[in-house]
Amino acid sequence: MRFYTRQHRYHCGVDLHARTMYVVIVDQAGVVLVERNMKTEGQAFLQLVAPYREDLVVAVECIFTWYWLADLCAKEGIAFVLGHALYMKAIHGGKAKNDKIDAHKIAALLRGGLLPQAYVYPPAMRSTRDVLRRRLHLVRKRAELLSHIINTNSQCNLPDFGGRINYKVHRTDIAQRFDDPSVRKSIEVDLELIEHYDALIQHLELYIVRTAKSQSCASQRNGSDVRRKARQPLRLIGHPLCLRPDLCRAVVGPPGDSAPHPNLQITDAHDVPSR
Repeated sequence: MRFYTRQHRYHCGVDLHARTMYVVIVDQAGVVLVERNMKTEGQAFLQLVAPYREDLVVAVECIFTWYWLADLCAKEGIAFVLGHALYMKAIHGGKAKNDKIDAHKIAALLRGGLLPQAYVYPPAMRSTRDVLRRRLHLVRKRAELLSHIINTNSQCNLPDFGGRINYKVHRTDIAQRFDDPSVRKSIEVDLELIEHYDALIQHLELYIVRTAKSQSCASQRNGSDVRRKARQPLRLIGHPLCLRPDLCRAVVGPPGDSAPHPNLQITDAHDVPSR
């Protein structure tokens, strides 16, 4: 857990929602200077914080709406801190909760150097990470279908499939083993959806690899560490490809390289281990 400990003259806590946000600004002594519930409009926010821009830091909880505010602060040269939602116990564990209290607590944690930080992902790569997260959603849906087939087979006390059905070669004639027409139809629907997910996920993975290759993923590690990572075989399925910029180059090679990385193995297994 990393805390933001740098001191500023003014500390701004924002309880951010999709259409509205509650803004609280306190000084070094903890005196509340601003309390305002407002719409999520960039120009209105800049006008509100204008008198305190000299040494201001803005903090917001890490939820899905933080992108625009982080980009706005970066453009205007305002210090921005993204709070780690899971570790911000002062907000999640409070008995009394409303937008005003939450915003004030964010500002207080920021002022006291106790705001746990989350990583502010680079704007150029956020969309790639979002596509990866969408792929993970599809893989989990596919795994649910496979689990339903396995559970139905156990429910009917039928023999094992003789192989892992996440591989297409082991999914032949599965539906025919069920005598009940309704059960057989249910399994056929599962199998058709799995076939669709296979094609969709494979297409998405190829897009992710090509997109990641075209992005500049400058490594923050020393060269020997990256080369050691590059020598290790990597499978795209089940691995968070390019979620960490320092390993992107090791996985997909240097920017502009159109050839696939020699150690990158793309399979159609889409195997997600159960937990």
